Amino acid sequence: MSERGPATAPSHDSSPESPSAPTTAPLKAARRTSLLVTFVLGGLTALPPLSMDMYLPALPQVTDALHSPAATIQLTLTACLAGMALGQLVIGPMSDKWGRRRPLLVGMVVYVLATAICALAPTAELLISFRLLQGLAGAAGVVIARAVVRDLYDGDEMARFFSTLMLISGAAPIVAPLIGGQVLRFADWRGVFVVLTGVGTVLTLMVWRGLGETLPPERRHTGGVGSALRTMRGLLGDRVFTGYTLTGGFAFAVLFSYISASPFVVQEIYGASPQTFSLLFGLNSVGLILVGQINGKLLVGRVRLDKVLAVGLAVVLSSAVSLLLMATGVFGEVGLIPIATALFVLMSAMGIVLPNTNAQALMRTPHAAGSASALLGTSSFLVGAIASPLVGIAGEDTAVPMALVQLVCAVLSASCFLALCRPGQKREAQTAPAPAGD
Repeated sequence: MSERGPATAPSHDSSPESPSAPTTAPLKAARRTSLLVTFVLGGLTALPPLSMDMYLPALPQVTDALHSPAATIQLTLTACLAGMALGQLVIGPMSDKWGRRRPLLVGMVVYVLATAICALAPTAELLISFRLLQGLAGAAGVVIARAVVRDLYDGDEMARFFSTLMLISGAAPIVAPLIGGQVLRFADWRGVFVVLTGVGTVLTLMVWRGLGETLPPERRHTGGVGSALRTMRGLLGDRVFTGYTLTGGFAFAVLFSYISASPFVVQEIYGASPQTFSLLFGLNSVGLILVGQINGKLLVGRVRLDKVLAVGLAVVLSSAVSLLLMATGVFGEVGLIPIATALFVLMSAMGIVLPNTNAQALMRTPHAAGSASALLGTSSFLVGAIASPLVGIAGEDTAVPMALVQLVCAVLSASCFLALCRPGQKREAQTAPAPAGD
């Protein structure tokens, strides 16, 4: 792969009104003043954790209610994640062609309908099927939210805004399992999907009333499927873009390994109640939010993003090593507190890794933000979907599979960053024409 990408690759101190972002300055300024738009984008990026984390405390109950093994029920998470991955691959290029608003509204309506049907599913197989549809439709929210951010921001300012979104969307992993745990006090697992249906409905109304179109007609792609494929091929031909995409994807797999396995590790192995699990999960999300705000408010603009990202990856790698050593008994019998501490450190480091990989990759793609966002999201969700069933492959009585998958993915993430992004090299802004037909 060449380092020269298919689009402008601004340097880290790019001006927010650089030539790579042709939208007029007054239009950008007007959009940025809308607090409602910020909350809408935060809600859209919160959709994946809302769809999965609110459901986590109910996993053991679903296993019993539907008379299915844990590995099968974990496929309900995998199906939702795979749906969000594949959906982004389709909806991202669609938003480059038809604008952001129309595909987003259609996707959100289908998401609400699919979630309502999940509440009625009588079998594990049917639940898995509609979780897949829920993910396919819900992909519109997360992929288009990233594209809208790219429409409005550039350079360090974009990295800061991603950290701001983390303050909003990061509340979802805190609130979601807490809500899920409380719902289980008054209803069974189906009540969780009823609540999710209500959340999706409210978010759809917010999009309809509060989010205008951010991609002007003159910047939209006019080509068809072939043009979209050429655009994606060009993006993947950019070594640095691909490096940040894979770095973020494997880091997300570390995170999702925790999301998928922690209900069983914390509740079944260490004996915590659903409410205790929800509190610990929420505490980890607080760490992620706080570190994300430190990243956006204190580090971005003062320290090169690559240096900050390298530190975050080092912390993730160290935490994964510690978890594996504890799970294999190297330190003897350990209780819940040491495991929870290592998981807290790992989750907190994601507040540095995830926003900075997204920002670094999207800086290189001003002309194809939807397609670039789709590739970012698809890689993350697909790798996460593959990691999910692996953490339960040895049953529910050991945390070793979770820790081992996390360590392998952390090593792969750091390796992609070092080999493809080459953080030791200074990269100047590069410009290449958009693919023909756009």
